[in-house]
Amino acid sequence: MAYWIKVNYERNDYVVDLDRISAFACASSGRITFWLPDSSIPIVINRQSNPEGYQTVLEYVQQVSAHSLTSSWIKLLYDRSEYLVDLNRISAFSYAANGRITFWLPESSIPIVINKQSDPDTYQKLAEYIKRKTGHAF
Repeated sequence: MAYWIKVNYERNDYVVDLDRISAFACASSGRITFWLPDSSIPIVINRQSNPEGYQTVLEYVQQVSAHSLTSSWIKLLYDRSEYLVDLNRISAFSYAANGRITFWLPESSIPIVINKQSDPDTYQKLAEYIKRKTGHAF
């Protein structure tokens, strides 16, 4: 089911299906970033520059995160932002001997590194997801 919205970013109008977005980053400053499907173009919106688009995306993010316990979406704090990531769209995970799990956000080259000591809850959720989805354990 598509969830189409229209947003203005850098003097261009974009019509985007939010259901195709694989990750959102919400900064404490109120900025929301997502990456266009099939590209590495980030769209950054905030309440001041695009109030209607911002509100629509924020409501979508809140809706997805409210249902995250029953789906593949995971919420995590990373690099001073709150990320909401659809793990079903992650195609590679890396495990380091020092207890870090790394994955890369689809549509961007941003690595997300989760450390067992600094974020044990997210680490455990990732480890369980990887085992359940791939059959492989780290």
